[in-house]
Amino acid sequence: MIARYSRPEMSRIWSEEGRIARWFEVELAALDGWVEVGAVPAADVAAIRSGAAVPTPERVAEIEEKTDHDLAAFVDAVAEQLGPEGRWVHYGLTSSDVVDTSLALQIRDAGELILRGVEAALSAVVRRAEEHRHTICIGRSHGIHAEPTTFGWKLAGWAFELDRARARLERALETCRVGQLSGTVGTYAAIDPDVERIACERLGLDPDPVSTQVIARDRHAELLSALALCATSLDKFATEIRHLARTEVREVEEPFAAGMKGSSAMPHKRNPKVAERISGLARVVRAAAIVGFENVPLWHERDISHSSAERVVIPDAFLALDYMLDKFAWIIDGLVVYTDRMERNLWASHGLFFSHRVLLALVESGLERDEAYKLVQRNAMRAWDEERDFPELVRGDAELTAHLDEAALAAVFDLNATVANLDTTFDRLSRLTPKEEPVHV
Repeated sequence: MIARYSRPEMSRIWSEEGRIARWFEVELAALDGWVEVGAVPAADVAAIRSGAAVPTPERVAEIEEKTDHDLAAFVDAVAEQLGPEGRWVHYGLTSSDVVDTSLALQIRDAGELILRGVEAALSAVVRRAEEHRHTICIGRSHGIHAEPTTFGWKLAGWAFELDRARARLERALETCRVGQLSGTVGTYAAIDPDVERIACERLGLDPDPVSTQVIARDRHAELLSALALCATSLDKFATEIRHLARTEVREVEEPFAAGMKGSSAMPHKRNPKVAERISGLARVVRAAAIVGFENVPLWHERDISHSSAERVVIPDAFLALDYMLDKFAWIIDGLVVYTDRMERNLWASHGLFFSHRVLLALVESGLERDEAYKLVQRNAMRAWDEERDFPELVRGDAELTAHLDEAALAAVFDLNATVANLDTTFDRLSRLTPKEEPVHV
């Protein structure tokens, strides 16, 4: 991921320095295991710990020019700092033992940042949902006015979707919290299984029950899918913000601070550009999930067709989603909500959103549903075509008012009654997440 869409803390995890540091950590954990099972002298491992440091990416790259193997170059870069005890570095291990186990550590650390981002976004959405619990706006289906809802209710749906994303991510991250130190083709031919157990305990991982020189990539495919689903939910929310920000709608607007420019050519523009950026980056994360699926079928016990692809897509998926979550929370915390415009748009369709309530009232009065539908539709079409007030037309239709008196019509045309059942949903919402301070200033 390019620096423009990468945040520093996540970038450090996926940097070359971060990756090599994790390799070093895995090698030391393996040595601890060898000492504990009595196969490697404790004094030698103590000398390794005191005498060796994490090699620089530059030194590893320099050696790799000759070895054409990055992990082998790393092992050489560590061993060259040591005396005879250096022979124990990478003892009994194969490259994938170190690479896959260290990847699990990177995923764990990156996952913590992602979950933190989800929590921040979720808290922002819940806060704004509560704020706009009673802000009535028109609900739309097929992009056309349907019936009233509230802006808070719309946001409540986003909150529950983020909660599901959080649960999926937690499950997928736990699935990837496994390490392996099982040697070539995973049969422990050159390593004691207790070394794997001890090393994984040191690293905070569980040993993979069966690894075949590599950890099976269905685990990583599940993770990338969870990341992609979270990104796609953000895309959904961003798309709604973009629609509501259109000039003809203008019910919301992204934060726009003094000095910002929406366009290089048109000084009047205040575009939903961050929401558009979220939608664009979601495509990158979804594409990464497809690569995750492609990486599952490997030849026999292993090949490395997955390696080159996942070196790109796993870091990029984490980096992009981390950035997206941060920007989404920023948008929601500072989102400008034009309640007057929502009310104006609500009535722009001449009160047609009452049509369902009129239909139901006629059915309750004893009229056959199809007949009732035709009566209501007749008036609704006139309201559209003649730009007439729908309640007024209903009240002037003698055939219709023969079934509904003025008291019944007053109840039908009660706007608040259309959104009267908010409390159940918002009671659930209040139990979803604790409130936090906004991140937007």
